Amino acid sequence: MIHSTDKGVGDRVEEVKKTEKHIGVLRRLLKNEQTEGFRREFLEIHPYDQAMFFREQSQNARLQIYSYLSPEEIAEIMENIELEETEMFITEMDPRFASMVLAEMPADDAVDILNELEKDAVASFLTIMDKTAADEIKELLHYEEKTAGSIMTTEFVAVYKSYTVKETMQQMKKQAPNAETIYYMYVLDENKHLVGVLSLRDLIIADEEEYISTIMSEHVVSVSVGRDQEEIAQMMRDYDFLALPVVDFQNHLLGIITVDDILDVMDEEASDDYSKLAAISDVDRPDDGPVKSAKKRLPWLIILLFLGMLTASLIGSFEETLEQVAVLAIFIPLIAGMAGNTGTQSLAVAVRGLATGDYGKQGKMKLIAREATTGLITGFVCGTVISIVIYLWKGELFLGILVGISIMATLIIATLSGALIPIVMDRLNIDPAVASGPFITTLNDITSVLIYFGMATTFMRFLI
Repeated sequence: MIHSTDKGVGDRVEEVKKTEKHIGVLRRLLKNEQTEGFRREFLEIHPYDQAMFFREQSQNARLQIYSYLSPEEIAEIMENIELEETEMFITEMDPRFASMVLAEMPADDAVDILNELEKDAVASFLTIMDKTAADEIKELLHYEEKTAGSIMTTEFVAVYKSYTVKETMQQMKKQAPNAETIYYMYVLDENKHLVGVLSLRDLIIADEEEYISTIMSEHVVSVSVGRDQEEIAQMMRDYDFLALPVVDFQNHLLGIITVDDILDVMDEEASDDYSKLAAISDVDRPDDGPVKSAKKRLPWLIILLFLGMLTASLIGSFEETLEQVAVLAIFIPLIAGMAGNTGTQSLAVAVRGLATGDYGKQGKMKLIAREATTGLITGFVCGTVISIVIYLWKGELFLGILVGISIMATLIIATLSGALIPIVMDRLNIDPAVASGPFITTLNDITSVLIYFGMATTFMRFLI
């Protein structure tokens, strides 16, 4: 008996084999310059598979593909490729052909690509582009990056509240071919203010003679054109929207943000936060050369280098203590390492909570209280364990107690700083991810050295 899960796996394997067979045929057709055969086979596979095949080709092969496919077909490929790569592909095309490809893409996607290009190249593409498409793209280019205006699309279905259902269906047939989504229709008054929203389902089941004003929902959640994209992503996650209308200060409908745009935003924000947590100015990419990667990493490393010098100078100020009790030096890496690890753990929890909006004002206080208690528990356990280990290893009871208390105090402070610093940065409207792991680690190194050697110097008489 074959179970449903076995059938599912079998279907997927069969699909993979079919795709691989298609790709093998495509390579042969491309090599033999069989235009019609290539088009037929290429357009049969899924757009994502088309994009993956396209990416793997050499520049000469890609130039060949441009001559085989229409601008509309190339535009669909570009929509399934990462932004950093589309920039390279657009610039290698013939400028006139590239402008036609950009015109066929959703306006918001075209704007994303153009924002990555030099201003001269942007001006050139817009000059030779179809005027209607160029005007639409120019309108979106004016908005500040990472705001609602920069990621919205102007391709949506809008109807007036005075329309009947029958008139709306006719209007939808006209607008739908160019709309990015038709699941929602946005309802306007005579002054083009957004006054309602209507789902496709509500439209289909309504009577033909009913007016839109009687069946629309007046409770419309919208965002202003200058709203930050990260806040919008949280809204769409909380409300489970497929699309969100964007309005100006007078509530005129300017565009919509669709869920696929928000997925791109979430990916972008996650990459941005990851790079900051790793103390890199921008996340490294596989195609980055050594020089480019070094340029991204060096700024933070130079800052951390000087902070590290501060740690070294602090240790140097306790030179007399070290000369009298040299064994203290053995435990410096242990205490500093534990502080760094604990602070990074707490930092990761705080930054994630702030990024996802899980913490309100009360939630932040709960986080601080929880992290303080967690630091106390982990500090006590680790301090007790290391005290026993040092006593059994070195036979020095007071040295074990000193290191144990130092670790306990260090872990409490490191845990609290890992939670507090991102919260303070958030209050100051600074991205909490800037409190990167290496930055927190270096600060905790300084704190742990002060605690450890401060206690050692104070109770020197018990150590000698």
